[in-house]
Amino acid sequence: MKDHLVIFDTTLRDGEQSPGASMTKEEKIRVARQLEKMRVDVIEAGFAAASPGDFEAIRAIAETIKESTVCSLARASEKDIERAGESIQHAARKRIHTFIATSPIHMEKKLRMSPGQVLEQAVKAIGWARQYVDDVEFSAEDAGRSDIDFLCRIFEAVIKAGATTLNVPDTVGYNFPTQYADTLRQLLERVPNADKVIWSVHCHNDLGLAVANSLSAVLAGARQVECTINGLGERAGNASLEEVVMAVRTRADIFPVETRIDTTQIVPASKLVSQITGYPVQPNKAIVGANAFAHESGIHQDGVLKHRETYEIMRAEDVGWSQNKLVLGKHSGRNAFKSRLAELGVVLESEDALNSAFARFKELADKKHEIFDEDLHALISDEAVTPDQEYYKLNYSRVCSETGELPHARVTLTVGGQERAAESDGSGPVDATFKAIEKVVDSGSELLLYSVNAITTGTDAQGEVTVRLSRRGRVVNGQGADTDIVIASAKAYLNALNKLHSSQGKVNPQGGV
Repeated sequence: MKDHLVIFDTTLRDGEQSPGASMTKEEKIRVARQLEKMRVDVIEAGFAAASPGDFEAIRAIAETIKESTVCSLARASEKDIERAGESIQHAARKRIHTFIATSPIHMEKKLRMSPGQVLEQAVKAIGWARQYVDDVEFSAEDAGRSDIDFLCRIFEAVIKAGATTLNVPDTVGYNFPTQYADTLRQLLERVPNADKVIWSVHCHNDLGLAVANSLSAVLAGARQVECTINGLGERAGNASLEEVVMAVRTRADIFPVETRIDTTQIVPASKLVSQITGYPVQPNKAIVGANAFAHESGIHQDGVLKHRETYEIMRAEDVGWSQNKLVLGKHSGRNAFKSRLAELGVVLESEDALNSAFARFKELADKKHEIFDEDLHALISDEAVTPDQEYYKLNYSRVCSETGELPHARVTLTVGGQERAAESDGSGPVDATFKAIEKVVDSGSELLLYSVNAITTGTDAQGEVTVRLSRRGRVVNGQGADTDIVIASAKAYLNALNKLHSSQGKVNPQGGV
């Protein structure tokens, strides 16, 4: 019998710390449902003390998810832990994940605490957390640059205090696989009662080694890996869930562990997270990239046709790749639409929401004959914007673009309930549209990113546009989809402006593990 490898997904917490990748409560619930469908063991739903919005999102996820453990992160402070405990109180399975920094540079420069004070605070934190849950995880932040003797001391102390999972994070992505594995082995050998807890790893990808470090730690004895969909996360990101899971599955001859992940849900999860966050997946990304199972070389193509395993070590269908399946069309009825949304894990809160979404579906079906799952996800993302979040709304757009002439755009917007119009020239139709919008709103924001991806194949495919805006240090992503790419661009720009206008800003207290 192989050991069970716990998959701890932190897409909703650490993944959301990517610039502009913040999600609404409804979007987080959709991702959480997909993670549960994929049979993730632990879902880290957020940092309850970060903001009221984070708290409410965690509480909603805790009330929704039944199979996976719902976890809330907290600093080693009584107030943070109290908020974490309150946020997950209604979860069927719940965990508090508390952390404190243990590296010399963090203790001296950030915490301004002595090692003795850090150890004392860590023990107190476990006691506070145990008042709310039996399942307590402790992380030694920046363990990758911490003194091994001090790590042994603090881990021994928190085990005695009641911690059930111990995390050894490579917070800044500094470690090398052999070094990281050796750290795990020493801890397992030197810490009393090390066999009574689960050892976890949380690796960042600053040197491109997050997955390699995580897997080396598993071989050294770690039995939980903390990771994210698409490797999303702060700076260069986290260990990629899909790569860790498929490495363990594909190289079962090497790894003495197995996961319970339904791997056929990996690609749907990847597409959902990419669409919601506005972070596209690079085509050559392992497992979930569009080219992951593509063969251009004639020699490779010939080999695969003769025997798949000559050049493929995994089956595309095992991770959820399949030809886009036509699910609905313009003649599909309301019940068929509702049933397909349910199969995709989308639950609309009211009949009015369903009716509105169905009306938008019919509009889309008049524009394109084939409606795919990806189209439905994009449609629901648009539908998720509530009236109170839509301070800026596009009413009308007209763009003129012809050879030899400067493109010209005219837009009419609703701004706080009042209709306003403006027009502008631009270097292209999108540029003209954005400039016309800015004449109305005068947002003072800076455009950091503009990207376009086709949601599906074909010339009638919806274009999905991501716009990243920055204003006074706050960075947001806006998304929009439409068969008309200029309209999609305007929607994305206004979506980002609405986020900047909203009061849903979030502070991330002292980062995280």
